[in-house]
This record gives sequence, structure tokens and C-alpha cells, in this order.
Amino acid sequence: MKKYLIEFIGTFFLVLTVVLTANNPGIVPMAPLAIGTMYMVMIFAGGHISGGHFNPAVTLAVLLRGKIDRGDTLYYILVQLIAGVFAAAIGAFLHNCGGGATIVARVNEHSMCAVLAEFLGTFALAFVVLNVATTKSNEGNSYFGLAIGSTVVAATYALGGLSGGAFNPAVAVGASVAGMFAWEDVWIYFVGTLMGAAAAATVFQVTYGRED
Repeated sequence: MKKYLIEFIGTFFLVLTVVLTANNPGIVPMAPLAIGTMYMVMIFAGGHISGGHFNPAVTLAVLLRGKIDRGDTLYYILVQLIAGVFAAAIGAFLHNCGGGATIVARVNEHSMCAVLAEFLGTFALAFVVLNVATTKSNEGNSYFGLAIGSTVVAATYALGGLSGGAFNPAVAVGASVAGMFAWEDVWIYFVGTLMGAAAAATVFQVTYGRED
């Protein structure tokens, strides 16, 4: 139960940060830094308990890596998605409390470009997670949270303009609840992120092998 609670808390604050920073005109340029930093600190806070996934795509990659069982995978993903919905609802409420501008849903005019952007960003994130947080050679390192959070920052700056930079189905669902993404575009984020996670797990097995 502890690990599910950690996954809820981490995902909740990640999505809450996305909603409140991406819709604040005064700090939008710094939103990727805030989002990546929140991801980083939540990983440092709870990674030793749950693994610090906070992302169904990362959980999928870890499953394919063989470092989580199917039962936990189902509950992790369920908890992450529920946390995303709660965080989005509260984030939208707080945004309105602050007198923020009306949230306008992003329209992805070039769906395949958005899918590719989500694929690449999630590939990078999952590949880093698998290498720094699931291998014996890097076991017990003190930098895994920083590496993962920094990947989110870099990917969001590089690819966010093409897709919105979710790289996380829980973020995509939360963003849709908050009105940031159009519901008809949700498939983009599931297809792109899950394919990116699966590809990262496959490449990891080729480059790292099954040493542990």
C-alpha cells in the first residue's frame, strides 16, 4: 500500500505543477524547469519506496525490463491516472482562484508530428530511467533523480512546442481534464508515450543486456 500511496503523491504533484505553470503567462518559459524539478524531488522523496515512476509509460518500460510484476503494474497505472485526474481538477480550481486567463485547449494540427514528439521524449525519459534506476552497475547512486528530472526539462524544452510535452499518459489525462488538451487528441499521448516506452525497453535490453 505504501508504494501505491507514493505513486499517487508523486504523480499528483507532478500533474499539479504542469497545470499551474503551463497556464501562467508570467512563468510559462520556466514551466519545463519547474515540472522537471518537481519530478526530480518526488523521485528523491519516494523512489526508494515505489521506484518513483509517476508515469504509466515509465511503469510499462520497467515491466518490460522485468523489474515490476504485472499486479503492481496494473495498480501503479491505475493510481497514477487517478492522481492525474485529481491534480488536474484541483489545479484548474486554483488557477481560477488566482484569476488566471481561461485555459484554452491545445489543438494538434499535425498529429503525426505530435506522436513522434511524444515518442521521442518518452523514449529518452524511459531509457534514462532504466539505465540509472534499474541496473546493478548504477545501484545506490545519488544522482538518479537529477538525471531523470533533467531529461524531462530538456525534452519539454526541445519537443513541448510540437505536442505539448506530456511524455506521460497521466499528465495527458490530467491536462485533458483541466482543459489544456482536447479529448479527441488523447490518443496521441497514449500511442506516442507507450510506443516510446516499449522502444526504450527494447533498446535497453540490446545495449545493456540481461546482466542483472
